[in-house]
Amino acid sequence: MPQSIPPAPRGRRARRIALALPVGLVGTLIALPFTAQAAPSADAVIAEVYGGGGNSGASLTNDFIELGNAGSGAFDLTGWSVQYLPGAPTASSKWQVTPLSGAIPAGGSYLVAESKGTGGDTPLPTPDASGAIAMSATTGTVALVHSTTPLACLNAADCAADGTIKDLVGFGTAAVRETSPAAGASNTASVSRNAALADTDNNGADLTAGAPTPRNAAGGGSDPGDPSPSPSPSTSEPAPDPTPGPLRIHDIQGNTRISPHNGETVTNVPGVVTGVRSTGSSRGFWIQDTQPDNDPVTSEGVFVFTGSTTPQVKVGDSVLVSAKVAEYYPGGASSGAQSLTELSGPTTVVLSSGNAVPSVELVSSKTLPKEYAPNVGGESIDPLTLQPSVYAMDWLESREGMVIQVGDSRVVGASNSYGETWITTHPTKNPTPRGGVIYTDYDDPNPGRLLVTALTADKPVANVGDTLKGATGPVDYGTYGGYSIQATALGAVTKGGIQPEVAEKGDSDELSVGTYNVENLDPTDPQDKFDRLAQGIVKNLASPDIVSLEEIQDNNGAKNDGTVAADQTLAKFIQAIKAAGGPAYEWRSIDPQDGTDGGEPGGNIRTSFLYNPLRVTFVDRPGGNATTGVEVVTSGDRKNQDITLSVSPGRINPGSDAWRSSRKPLVGEFWFRGSQVFVIGNHFNSKGGDQPVHGRFQPPVLSSETQRLAQAREVNAFVSDLVDKDKNAKVVVLGDINDYQFSAPLDVLTGKVLKDLINTLPKNERYSYVYDGNSQTLDHILVSKGIKNPEYDVVHINAEFADQASDHDPQVVRFK
Repeated sequence: MPQSIPPAPRGRRARRIALALPVGLVGTLIALPFTAQAAPSADAVIAEVYGGGGNSGASLTNDFIELGNAGSGAFDLTGWSVQYLPGAPTASSKWQVTPLSGAIPAGGSYLVAESKGTGGDTPLPTPDASGAIAMSATTGTVALVHSTTPLACLNAADCAADGTIKDLVGFGTAAVRETSPAAGASNTASVSRNAALADTDNNGADLTAGAPTPRNAAGGGSDPGDPSPSPSPSTSEPAPDPTPGPLRIHDIQGNTRISPHNGETVTNVPGVVTGVRSTGSSRGFWIQDTQPDNDPVTSEGVFVFTGSTTPQVKVGDSVLVSAKVAEYYPGGASSGAQSLTELSGPTTVVLSSGNAVPSVELVSSKTLPKEYAPNVGGESIDPLTLQPSVYAMDWLESREGMVIQVGDSRVVGASNSYGETWITTHPTKNPTPRGGVIYTDYDDPNPGRLLVTALTADKPVANVGDTLKGATGPVDYGTYGGYSIQATALGAVTKGGIQPEVAEKGDSDELSVGTYNVENLDPTDPQDKFDRLAQGIVKNLASPDIVSLEEIQDNNGAKNDGTVAADQTLAKFIQAIKAAGGPAYEWRSIDPQDGTDGGEPGGNIRTSFLYNPLRVTFVDRPGGNATTGVEVVTSGDRKNQDITLSVSPGRINPGSDAWRSSRKPLVGEFWFRGSQVFVIGNHFNSKGGDQPVHGRFQPPVLSSETQRLAQAREVNAFVSDLVDKDKNAKVVVLGDINDYQFSAPLDVLTGKVLKDLINTLPKNERYSYVYDGNSQTLDHILVSKGIKNPEYDVVHINAEFADQASDHDPQVVRFK
């Protein structure tokens, strides 16, 4: 998803109106400073950067970073850091971090000493903080960050979208910079701002080269190395101004997804606090205007971002917020997500407390439109004027930051450990028999779905089909799931009563073949996970004769030490199955080359077979390994032709680029009651990298599909070869295909030789996985025409439940 942040759209309507002071201006005025994100700053900035300390020709012994504060109050640096990135970063480059403490005095400086070189004869003034970063004298990037966690961004667009960055300076030829880099840095020259600390978000214009002039918070160092202090600036702060500024929240939000004031500093924006997020790294609070403009397109609420600092306000506070307007892209600008308009780097004045929250909008089954998002041929929807009466995403965007309420709602995605639960506001649309909503087509992502995230201490524990008795809170937007209610109030959960399913046990003359994604199973997992997965095999799948397992990890899991064998993983699982009353399965698998099959780094996941030797025979043919491809071998004359595999178990064309960094299909030759059966276990590459359904590019680009198409062609070609040589060949292709029954990869995989059994189920039962509240199919069992009258079942034991042994439901097919 290589996309950059789009410019703010032109022609967007902005209204500036005179404001009256909010009702209830009583009590003490309290100024609360919070900060974050790179945008033109009126307070803390990076004032000077010098990387030549101790180099040839340098007088100063150390590199340094000086911060300045143009504001009228001290700038608290608790929880902040300065960070450095090389001027030409690569994919492996890491930001180096120096944590900060204390404060930048009003109108003053703050000195951070960095690496000491071997030359120079003049020490820095006493630093306010010290680190060991060895900066380049000529090129690099320095960031002032509201966190001590190393930044992840490695390009200018992603860094601009990172809400923890307050200010950023790129110098020399730095790739990461604001507009253009500052020029002229050397062993004897720093780059610095003027005395007014002007910040226009153009490093090239804001900073100039000159002799280094480090200054600390005490005022020491007017000349390089001069430790004598200058007079300290006054620490008395003027009383906060209680007068609302010229802009209301709806002016800031505007009528498209991007604020018409993006990047601007806004002063004394009025609102009442409606919710507070006091944990995590994206802390902050929501405010909503008490004087709406009655325009259904412009939101009256907005999120105020305080980073890792706990907000010092509470619900019901009437506040004035001065801050930068920012568009934050969760996951970075390249993720394809929409942006969240927020107020960043805030100073907050509390006017009064105990005020009523502005009127809450009720959401009914008729509120969210049936259309999800506008189709713009894969382009960005950012510039489009919102149409909240036409598109569900536009309705939610037009309420971004505002408090909404849902009544009794059916749960369509089970609660997780983060306190997140999916509900539907369209209870009659596409229901499954067990209470979910079925995903049947790219054009219908079920727009009534809504994520509820609990801000309350008590988190709901709900399964699909349960009822959540109401939720109230501001509308938010994030990477996972898109739009959500950040619930400040939650009703109880009423159970819907779904139970784990149990498959019918086949007759003695029926062969049963199952598939189960066991979610990164390795011996370091708790015994309880092995036991629960074993119960799924024995009780719920009725102990199939053959089981294809996906996501079997090597013997030490994610430890990345070159281990590739998984015999201990499989032995431990087989023992758990025996303990649960199941058969003494045997196993077959092929160890991958280290680090070549994708999945969790170090885990070396692979597909493996379990089989019951009292029921079926596995035909072992030597020579199969990670790099040797299996082929179809014929013998006898054409009239009495036999087919076998060249190796068993074997892998399908493992050298093909289709399997790059992805699991290779495992092929095995089995015999059951005198009949030969070929089983192909699969785990196609994931959908990671696709643009999100809820993103700003509509329709989203499914970039991961390209590799699955290539993988489908490889498997289909192998099955076609089998069937060409024996039209009655019994072939079972199964596993985690990571795509839908209506997708292009499944069309290619099926071709003219396979039947996808998920399509034999009623339309509203075609699912094995629940994602973002959509019940959908990723796992499949397909059979060749040589298999007659198969009995097929998806056995729902995981995906719909808050307590899961795996995130996938297993499947089984029986045939004579």
